[in-house]
Amino acid sequence: MPNTRNPNAVRLEFAPGSLIQNNLSGAAFTGDWLWVAGDEACGLDRLRRLDAVGREALRFGEARDFPLADLLDLPGAADEEADLEGMAVADGYLWVVGSHGLKRKNAKPDRDHADNAKRLAKVALDSNRRLLACLPIEPDAQGEPCLVHQAQDGRRALRLKGDSQANLLTRALADDPHFGPYMAIPGKDNGFDIEGLAVDGRRLLLGLRGPVLRGWSALLEIEVEARDDQLRLVPLDDSGTLLRKHFLQLDGLGVRDLHFSGDDLYILAGPTMVLNGDIRVFKWPLARPTMKANREPVRFETALTESVSLPHGRGTNRAEAICDLPPEIAGGKPRWLVLYDAPGADRRDGEHIVFGDLLHHE
Repeated sequence: MPNTRNPNAVRLEFAPGSLIQNNLSGAAFTGDWLWVAGDEACGLDRLRRLDAVGREALRFGEARDFPLADLLDLPGAADEEADLEGMAVADGYLWVVGSHGLKRKNAKPDRDHADNAKRLAKVALDSNRRLLACLPIEPDAQGEPCLVHQAQDGRRALRLKGDSQANLLTRALADDPHFGPYMAIPGKDNGFDIEGLAVDGRRLLLGLRGPVLRGWSALLEIEVEARDDQLRLVPLDDSGTLLRKHFLQLDGLGVRDLHFSGDDLYILAGPTMVLNGDIRVFKWPLARPTMKANREPVRFETALTESVSLPHGRGTNRAEAICDLPPEIAGGKPRWLVLYDAPGADRRDGEHIVFGDLLHHE
């Protein structure tokens, strides 16, 4: 018999060889089906809702992998990690975003000092990290939602125009006074690092884990449209603004995920550096209408409320993904699903099963 957890536990059963289960970083629902992403893979997993085990709240399994290379013309190699960090379902599409950031090699205990010094000086870019894309969701012959390159109604999988080094977003940020200087700094060093995505029609919110500037975290607001088999940035207003910046006071924490619930925006926040520290959920009340009415290119938002603090371990159990449960699963009560990167022994059952949490919210 499997080990059972508490009534708030959500069991996720992955296939052998999955690259996602140990680095969960994004989650979104299509009815009874759960989409999950990891930051060390170049694909997505779809899990079906199954009968719960024991007193546990929910169980998802029968995982199916959807490689991004089957859906998109990627900027990098098919097996190069995309570092997917944000997901959202909207208008029949699954939206995904990579970190867009550089990476730095780490020191290893089995290397000598000189070799580790060289490793720590090496900075690189995985091209697929600079990915922002929408993927059509379409039921197959069995009625199961699948990701497709092109749907029967004409919807196509599209990514933001770019190549292996840059895309329209990074080019727009290159000379930005706040973020331009950080584009050449690896994400784990408080450099540029996207880790949250929320979608409102054609407008997208990108949450930054870094940089955090004098304690201010940031959201980037952009608008996209399909043009010539690609996504393009379009102006947010008549003055031609391509990018708006929303600075948030999150007590020095960076954004780890974003989620709209009605008109409110929930922000999962945690350390921007490689630290063991607070992980909290903040609420921006009426964020959606506030942003629609806003015409300022830069806005500072202090009217946030802290909803809940989440558990974390030392190097384990880092909350990375948060999303609302669909009404048909939530049973009429507002609930979040929270998933964790680097799950510890307390969040595992064997080699291929990990546990998330079900949380109540107002």
